[in-house]
Amino acid sequence: MTSAAYPPFSVLDLAPVPHGTPVGQALNNSLDLARHAESLGFHRYWLAEHHNMPGIASAATAVVIGHVAGGTKTIRVGSGGVMLPNHAPLMVAEQFGTLAALYPGRIDLGLGRAPGTDQATMRALRRYAGAVDSFAQDVVELQQWFKPATPDQSVRAVPGEGQDVPIWILGSSTWGAQLAAALGLPYAFAAHFAPDSLLDALLLYRRHFKPSEVMEKPYAMVCIGVCAADTDKEATRLATSTQQQFLALRRGRPGLLPPPVDDIREHASPAELAGLDHTFQYSAIGSPETVKRKVDQILALTQADELMFASQIHDHAARKHSYEVLASIRG
Repeated sequence: MTSAAYPPFSVLDLAPVPHGTPVGQALNNSLDLARHAESLGFHRYWLAEHHNMPGIASAATAVVIGHVAGGTKTIRVGSGGVMLPNHAPLMVAEQFGTLAALYPGRIDLGLGRAPGTDQATMRALRRYAGAVDSFAQDVVELQQWFKPATPDQSVRAVPGEGQDVPIWILGSSTWGAQLAAALGLPYAFAAHFAPDSLLDALLLYRRHFKPSEVMEKPYAMVCIGVCAADTDKEATRLATSTQQQFLALRRGRPGLLPPPVDDIREHASPAELAGLDHTFQYSAIGSPETVKRKVDQILALTQADELMFASQIHDHAARKHSYEVLASIRG
């Protein structure tokens, strides 16, 4: 595959907090990485809403987006995503309308319906049990807040109304694909942690897409994990940080992003290792040549219009280098 054949490459930043790194430094690392990604030609830079997770610093997603957008110049910055059932649509419109006013033409609003946390934290967020059931209606309501207000409109999103804020539907199952298709919106699939429904979701999205005032044809982005280094051995070692963090989450003990270990097999049971292999089946881990082969395979399999990469690496310099490798692949 030639460089001209590659779609846009983008970044999903989970704002990792590595062991030994203060939260403020972790957030400044995100800004530094965004500037680096911008210089390397990446198209967009998204941050994700998670709560009660010590190893992820982007709970106040709109605030971190403002931090990153304010320190960059051209790269699109947005949410991957905001968990809409945690919020009133009007407040999301005000937040992202403010961002769009400050950084016109650069803000994206990716929406998910998962809680981004555990049941106890959901209650602390005041998310009610049936919030997920109104997700589709809330998306439509949010779209309305961004439209110009009518003269008799008593409640307005200020800032927000009339702002150009592209809305994306995010998904890790076929449900979001169907909604994105019905509303004629762009769609992003989270294959970096939920591989099972990837191909079915893309098929449903493309088959049932209805043109809208937003888009005439479907636009699908696929997010995969990446850990690129100079050698396969080094990349495999660096990837153990993500693997350890995932295992801790599965064990009910979410924590900071740990330093890598020499052999993940010494830290997980056979069943857990099988789970890691399954969850990260679409991840690109290895040398530039290995990562390129994986990226080419993913593109051939999905025909994605854009690829987004999540690279959770303990060492900040190594994480930046991982994206350098990706940029060199795209050319």
